[in-house]
Amino acid sequence: MSFLTLTNIQKSFGPVQVVHDFNMAIEKGEFISFLGPSGCGKTTILRMVAGFETPTGGSIVINGRDQSSLKPNQRNIGMVFQAYALFPNMNVFDNVAFGLKVAGTPKAEIEKRVKEMLDLIHLGHLGERYPYQMSGGQQQRVALARALAPKPQVLLLDEPLSALDAKIRVSLREEIRQIQQKLGITTIFVTHDQEEALSISDRVVVMNAGRADQIGTPFEIYNKPATRFVASFVGTLNLIEATVVDPATGSVRIGDTELKLRDTVAAAAGGKVQLAMRPEAGSLAEGRKSDTTLHGQVVSSHFLGSVIRTRMNVGGNTISFDMFNDPGVSPPVVGDTVALKIDSGDLLVLQD
Repeated sequence: MSFLTLTNIQKSFGPVQVVHDFNMAIEKGEFISFLGPSGCGKTTILRMVAGFETPTGGSIVINGRDQSSLKPNQRNIGMVFQAYALFPNMNVFDNVAFGLKVAGTPKAEIEKRVKEMLDLIHLGHLGERYPYQMSGGQQQRVALARALAPKPQVLLLDEPLSALDAKIRVSLREEIRQIQQKLGITTIFVTHDQEEALSISDRVVVMNAGRADQIGTPFEIYNKPATRFVASFVGTLNLIEATVVDPATGSVRIGDTELKLRDTVAAAAGGKVQLAMRPEAGSLAEGRKSDTTLHGQVVSSHFLGSVIRTRMNVGGNTISFDMFNDPGVSPPVVGDTVALKIDSGDLLVLQD
């Protein structure tokens, strides 16, 4: 049986329904990220698990126990907020010890546990400092240690990195993942940053307008998007209009090139379908094995350091493709006619 189960969860604020029949089973020790734009319902679900919001319908079960009648302080859940929420009048040691003191933990045990937590976040030498004397990244580490100190059964993180600069975000998200794996704690991480979600999660829930458009591994979410929204929201995407030649065989035409898709298409011959392709799927390399070549004119080429991102026009479609920087190969020039090699299996038919 799954450790954390959300069944038919609904939430309305007045006449506005913000979560629609959400269902998910989470295994013990799993790291789940809720990914989506602002207002999609991801934080509302997190707050319902924590007990800060009451579901309009459905049930939340943790370790076999229904949580509906339990207050937040009865759920044994640790939570880390975006704004740190540390007590400014307490030093680091007392902030981490707060939950243990409230629970009536013996003093000797508190000291031992706080030391363990500060060592875990590599701040054992800063126990006497106050929050205002620390950087944002250090404060968020303290908030994480405080959430973990009482040994919660579930850890909830509500956009904990969004207030930090880019470099600190990368290092801290990796640290959070390492700590989560070391402790084996079931974790839900809310973010609007796709790179964060894809890089540290066991599974990702892509939320859209109060619904889970897709739940899957980062590999599945990126490479096999289930809906048009997922395909466009996660990663950079080319949207290519093609003309159907033979719907039974999946034959379509892009510009002057006819190719056969992996799947059949719903539109009639002569109709239009929209295809999706990731920029990294195409290549100009002569030795690249592929089953299709698209010819077009370069309309822009941007040198980004390790990557060169080029856009070309193919039959009225603007297609972007990425190539690694090679010092021995000049990047494409605007106006050049190039041959982009692709595999038809990398083209996804968008059905909705």
